[in-house]
Amino acid sequence: MGEIDKSIFNYDKSMVREGNDEGVQKHLPLEVKRRHFLKGIGFIGAGAGAIFADHILNANPEVEAAEVPALSATPTNSTNTGEIPLRPLGKTGVKVSAIALGGATLGQAKSKEEAIRIAHEAIDNGITFMDNAWEYNKHRSEEWMGEALQGRRDKVFLMTKVCTHGRDRKVAMQQLEESLRRLKTDHLDLWQIHEVVYYNDPEMIFRANGAIEALAQAKKEGKVRFVGFTGHKDPAIHLKMLSYNYPFDTVQMPLNCFDASFRSFERQVLPELNKRGIAAIGMKSLSGNGDAVKKGVVTPQEAIRYAMSLPIATLVSGIDSVEVLRQNLAIARGFQPMQAKEMQALRDRCVQYAADGRFELFKTSKQFDADEGRIQHGFPPQSQVQT
Repeated sequence: MGEIDKSIFNYDKSMVREGNDEGVQKHLPLEVKRRHFLKGIGFIGAGAGAIFADHILNANPEVEAAEVPALSATPTNSTNTGEIPLRPLGKTGVKVSAIALGGATLGQAKSKEEAIRIAHEAIDNGITFMDNAWEYNKHRSEEWMGEALQGRRDKVFLMTKVCTHGRDRKVAMQQLEESLRRLKTDHLDLWQIHEVVYYNDPEMIFRANGAIEALAQAKKEGKVRFVGFTGHKDPAIHLKMLSYNYPFDTVQMPLNCFDASFRSFERQVLPELNKRGIAAIGMKSLSGNGDAVKKGVVTPQEAIRYAMSLPIATLVSGIDSVEVLRQNLAIARGFQPMQAKEMQALRDRCVQYAADGRFELFKTSKQFDADEGRIQHGFPPQSQVQT
């Protein structure tokens, strides 16, 4: 395949294709750490890589100070109307609901009929943003959502994700066609590269004939309106993706009251997105599996309100039943953002639990990494791993 079309984006030509060093040795001098970090994530020299390295290394990479800058959500419709707030999706000119229907859990509803009922009630109550991914539940999530959107496609902002995990543009475009068919639509509002969680993912995505070329092709062909990427592992990987200066419209990442004090996307990535006008999409407000809620550390209301109070476009929420949907609707209707002091008080309360990452294991283990990516990176599927 020929060289990548550099007119599509202005990436940093100082990028190298080296092996990756995932850690930074604790007791090295800062400048030595800095060089190890730059080499480990593929940066050399000055520029964006050095800036990001300084930003990360000047904080403790494991347990960061709980004090964070005051950030607040900016809904665009009245918060006193009892409606789901609408927020701008970065610089796209589109407004979306401040809370989104998660596709992974939709495909885990007790039946297709229940999933359709959830989607319909969500749409009827003002949720416009639909989340999904090519690989969710062996494609069932897209199939069920496609059924639910019949007659309602024009009422929603539809997103799904491509799951190439290092494979090339051709595979990405094939997955796009399959997603469009299952979702019963001729276009997506947003197409994101899913689960950028391995340290060499950015190089594979941006290589010649990589998945990044599929994003440009799909936009050119009118099959997608906007593009982005997602990931849950390490802020450094997100920053590395951003360092290529590709014109992403959105970036999705975990944001919750524990993240603020542990390998924090809120501290390290969210300000960069806001500076660039890229829409931030939050996820894992309940830490991915709700364990913190089950153990009584936080309530669903606290956790969801915290994430929605950050300057994000929308929060993808896991909903697998009508009961959970109604709980989340009650939180989102007429949403009032937390005050800065209230957010800091919750961070302070959670910092002792955040320090060891117990409620964000998706950052520190491969337990929560999807099989598609695991297999492409040479790891066995979850079914073959002893628990």
